[in-house]
Order: sequence, then C-alpha cells, then structure tokens
Amino acid sequence: MNDIQKYLTPNREDFDKDPFGYSALARHKWGMASTIAGFPIDITKPATDEELKNPILWMSQAHALSEAAAAVLSKDQKFEVMPPPVRSACDSQYCAVGLMLVGYSLEICLKSMIIIREGVDGYRKIEKKTKHHRLHDLANFIPDLSKKEIAILRGLTHFVYWAGRYPDPGSGKEGEAEEIFNISEKYKVSAHDLFKLTTKVMGHAQTVAAEL
Repeated sequence: MNDIQKYLTPNREDFDKDPFGYSALARHKWGMASTIAGFPIDITKPATDEELKNPILWMSQAHALSEAAAAVLSKDQKFEVMPPPVRSACDSQYCAVGLMLVGYSLEICLKSMIIIREGVDGYRKIEKKTKHHRLHDLANFIPDLSKKEIAILRGLTHFVYWAGRYPDPGSGKEGEAEEIFNISEKYKVSAHDLFKLTTKVMGHAQTVAAEL
C-alpha cells in the first residue's frame, strides 16, 4: 500500500495517537481524494469557504453522524457503574443522545441539499437564515411531508437543541419537555416511524442531485 492509499484508509491507530488531529482531517482527506479524481485542491493551504461548502463533504458528515447514531441506538448498555434505581433514567438519556445524533445527521443532510439546490454562492446569501437546528423548517422543500412527519422533525429538533445534551431545556423553557410528550402521544410516534422518515429525508438527496 502506497502512502496515499494508506492516508485515505481509515486507521483507528492514528486516532489513538492523535484523536484531535485525526478527527479534523476530513477536509484534507477529501482534498486529496478530489485531487486524485482530477479536481486539484491544495491541502497545504487553509481551506477556502467554497471547499468547506462542498455538498459531498457535507453528505459524508451526515453519513458519519447517521452511523454514529446507529452505533449508539443498537447498543444495549448496562450502566453497571450507576446505582440500580438510576440506570433506567440513564438509559433514557443514552437514547436521547442517539436521537440527537439522528437529528444532527438530518440537519447536515438537509443543509447539503440546500447547497446543491442553491449552489455555493446562492447558499452564502441565505446562510444566515439556515443557521439553526429547526429540522421542520429546513425540510420545507421536501414534498409530501405529512403532519406526522413534520411533527417528528419538530420532536427531533428538541433533542438537537437540548434534550440530547441536557436534562433541562433552560429556565423559562420547561414547557418544551412536555411538548416532546405531546408530540409522541398525539402522533403515536414509533421507532419505525422515526427511521422511515430518516430514510425518506436522506433519500431525497438523490432527487435533488438529479435535478441539476
């Protein structure tokens, strides 16, 4: 294996040696892969705004987040270091982290589709309007979303903003905790519903790309 192939091959030993550096190398590795494909990017220089807004790089990030979410939610933790009465609470919080990752993956995927639709220059003009995590707003260009699907996106938005990171939405926002339960009960949201919508949203990227 030559040096370039080695550099472009996932290697967790490199992560063990330098977790920050390894985890921040996506742009450089993408630049090298792009150069090999005939689209030169000088990775010896700081990244440009246009490079960092490459929708393929964003789609790759969305996929990484999706895989991270799957890894979390498919693992049944025991929480043995926690006192037995607290383990169930910790498991709910653990699943909340998984939903946060699902929400982040959808957010990045939706924003990458907006970049594809608008182009980098066009996206710059509306970027301030998209600097939020409101999935139900970001997804307004996806056709045929049902009221239940929009409600699911609203629910995931809570996990991105606070419920996947804190037990508390913040002073004066305590009602947001109840809103999650209201969405769940009103629309009878199941894990199947959640992941079916995730597949639908991410799958729309192919439609967006085909429209170019």
